[in-house]
Amino acid sequence: METTQNLTGKIALVAGATRGAGRAMAVELGRAGATVYVTGRTTRTHTSEIGRDTETIEETAELVDAAGGHGIAVPTDHLEPEQVAALVARIDREQGRLDILVNDIWGGDVHVEWDKKMWEHDLDKGLRILRLGIETHIVTSHHALPLLTRNPGGLVVEVTDGTAEYNGPNYRKPFFYDLAKAAPLRMARDLAEEVEEYGCTALCLTPGWLRSEFMLDTAFKVTEENWQDGCEQNPHFAISETPTFVGRALVALAADPDVKRWNGASLSSGGLAKEYGFTDVDGSAPDAWRYIAEVEQAGKEADVTGYR
Repeated sequence: METTQNLTGKIALVAGATRGAGRAMAVELGRAGATVYVTGRTTRTHTSEIGRDTETIEETAELVDAAGGHGIAVPTDHLEPEQVAALVARIDREQGRLDILVNDIWGGDVHVEWDKKMWEHDLDKGLRILRLGIETHIVTSHHALPLLTRNPGGLVVEVTDGTAEYNGPNYRKPFFYDLAKAAPLRMARDLAEEVEEYGCTALCLTPGWLRSEFMLDTAFKVTEENWQDGCEQNPHFAISETPTFVGRALVALAADPDVKRWNGASLSSGGLAKEYGFTDVDGSAPDAWRYIAEVEQAGKEADVTGYR
């Protein structure tokens, strides 16, 4: 299903758009006609601590253009308040408004020691995870929300891994990862209280099992073309989705004239597909978080029947 919503004239900032969900959300906003500022630390002349120079923000901006929008790449370290302030000042100067803010900044996976207890985990790495996954979002919202709330109808999207329904009772180990992915859920809830009086909406959005570039080539050593071979390593990988799926979820929200009904909500790509009727690129609509709870976590054999 192609995105048909019209976001022409809308100004968006996708913070953390170098790759994965952020890149796809920027591209799908562009496909709907939006002007999209895309930020990140990896450029054609600089590689971030993640160590992947194969994806850059310049490339993301070009993909936005190719999709029909207008992409503007702005190298930004969202842990540096002066850089974020300059970014927002530029958007104000060039556009005079901000309609959509997507806080998708992450980059903490390279620091996670997945099988270690909190007290065994390297403390510097753990605190870096929290800075990357939480502080960056706070710094960005602090500087961008005065511009976004200048006009009614603004949308703030916190991006995380997992819904409130799933993350609440489950430990997303290890400790530092759990905290980093729980915080955006609460930040969206808190911001919803603060932006509502300006006619704006804040919510939290999560993809399901994301077939990001890192997941494909590093975790499963497959490509998007043969991703199903990854099911030989983990049969539950069959529920996975492309980044485009959550991009389409974002566009559906941004184009919804009644998006305020989701203020403060925790939403997923799979859940929103049922609400808005969009699909992933293969025509399916994987409901990963329901599957993970009802099949994988329940110890059942992998079977996506009824879940995509």
